Amino acid sequence: MILNNDRYTYRVTWSEEDGEYAGLCVEFPSLSWLAETPQAALRGIRQVVAEVVADLEANNEPVPEPIAVKKYSGKFMVRIPPELHRNLALEAAEEGVSLNRLASAKLSH
Repeated sequence: MILNNDRYTYRVTWSEEDGEYAGLCVEFPSLSWLAETPQAALRGIRQVVAEVVADLEANNEPVPEPIAVKKYSGKFMVRIPPELHRNLALEAAEEGVSLNRLASAKLSH
């Protein structure tokens, strides 16, 4: 079983501990699939996700929304120590930009 229109975020990585490739899904962090090849690990994790989604739907439980289709506002709050806040505000003023612009530039690097 594979999901129709599967838009979940998958990753395959080598697991030194297991001596195999691990297939992972970002939206389902508790799931994984071990296999001898990257291709088999991806097939395996996609199969597991499809089965879990089918089970969730059958039991009228919420199904995680794929990150790829989520809408983001472009806003999020970050708490930082007051001294860092002061230093960043000073840096922004010295560069003649808003604190928001400075923070956005630093996060994009």
